[in-house]
Amino acid sequence: MTHPNSTQVNASETLELAQKLAEQLAISERDWHRLKSNRNARAREQVAAALIFLLKDQPQEALPRLQQAIGWLDRSITAPPCPTHGSKSK
Repeated sequence: MTHPNSTQVNASETLELAQKLAEQLAISERDWHRLKSNRNARAREQVAAALIFLLKDQPQEALPRLQQAIGWLDRSITAPPCPTHGSKSK
């Protein structure tokens, strides 16, 4: 039988793991154009960010990120065009 405290999660370790996960799932500037319309990548990025806010007891910050993740998955949102492509410098 396991000790009751062994199943208890250390809050700071959990937050640290969530932050590492968010860093891993964040779309880098280098990969932005390639992944900006990748629905799964965008949803993963938003869910990881939401998890951090939930672990910090900030559900009001988590909710819009979860809603955005759902929007990516249900195709109700799309990536905006890249602002640098709209105007060419001469």
